[in-house]
Amino acid sequence: MPDKIGFIGLGLIGGSIAKTIHRIYPDITLIAYDLNTNALTLAQEESVISQGYSDVTEDFAQCRYIFLCAPVQKNAEFLTKLSDFAGENCIITDVGSVKSSIHKLVSGTEIAPYFIGGHPMAGSEKSGYEHATPYLLENAYYILTPTSDTDAEIVREFEEFIRSLGAITMVLDYESHDFITAGISHLPHILASNLVNLVQDIDNEDKTMKKVAAGGFRDITRIASSSPVMWQQICLTNREQILKLIDLFIRSLQKTRNLISDSGSQELFDFFQRARDYRDSLTITSSGPIPKVHEIYCDMVDETGGIAALATILSNDDINIKNIGIIHNREFQDGVLHMEFYEADARNKAIDLLRKYDYTVYE
Repeated sequence: MPDKIGFIGLGLIGGSIAKTIHRIYPDITLIAYDLNTNALTLAQEESVISQGYSDVTEDFAQCRYIFLCAPVQKNAEFLTKLSDFAGENCIITDVGSVKSSIHKLVSGTEIAPYFIGGHPMAGSEKSGYEHATPYLLENAYYILTPTSDTDAEIVREFEEFIRSLGAITMVLDYESHDFITAGISHLPHILASNLVNLVQDIDNEDKTMKKVAAGGFRDITRIASSSPVMWQQICLTNREQILKLIDLFIRSLQKTRNLISDSGSQELFDFFQRARDYRDSLTITSSGPIPKVHEIYCDMVDETGGIAALATILSNDDINIKNIGIIHNREFQDGVLHMEFYEADARNKAIDLLRKYDYTVYE
């Protein structure tokens, strides 16, 4: 195990990786640079890091791994500073969701043999160290993109370390990574945002579409609630692959339009059946920029104080509700009351407790 690890940026991802390392390997010394002094102070108070820095000093040269967790647009600046430290004893890695841009910066430089790109496919709609968790990496995919110059033994060592933090590692070249994430992450966000904007634009003055939006619309557009700044940066840094996927999707959508226009009965059935079979074969995990929603649905009689009574039951057992509301359009859902929780444990505890009080709960 490494003796010392450094972090350039201590936000949600950097903070979560640091907290995870501290939880599993409390004897490893962790240091961090961040302009946010509050984050550094809090991390020191929690004993997650031993020292916080307002500049990248020579102390980072003693780190076995340095995690670059700064915003994408700052990578060039920090890579220049880190080039003085990179070597057989100091491996540089990053956590960005797009790999091409940083690999192009590293290519041909002194850092290249000692750089391993990284993408932990986990996140949250929240940001900042204060929302970091020591379990964010648990059973999440962590993709590694070493350069062609990176020694295989160094990659193997780092991969074993990341696996020891509870993540599921996968090694890809950076171009494959960016094409794959464009298809399963970036394009869906663009489509979701387009659908939301379309409905907003064509809705009537009474906002009827918004009022009756069913579970299908809310499920497919949930990811449109993530950070506009983050997705602006992703589109600009992974532009080539995203444009390629958009073109492929336009052609696919045109084929579907033709099937509907031509009333292709069997072809339409096959289209939906094929999609259903593939979707049902997926192993759904809580990775990505927006985590899995910890939610339940519950039957409830429409009576005064009904929601308050239920909320009191949960509150008395220290169960914190993230969101609660009546589902007015239940076209594809059971239950009249929808509840979201911050953690899976709270959701599971709520299910057991409400069933104990004879509520009908749908998972």
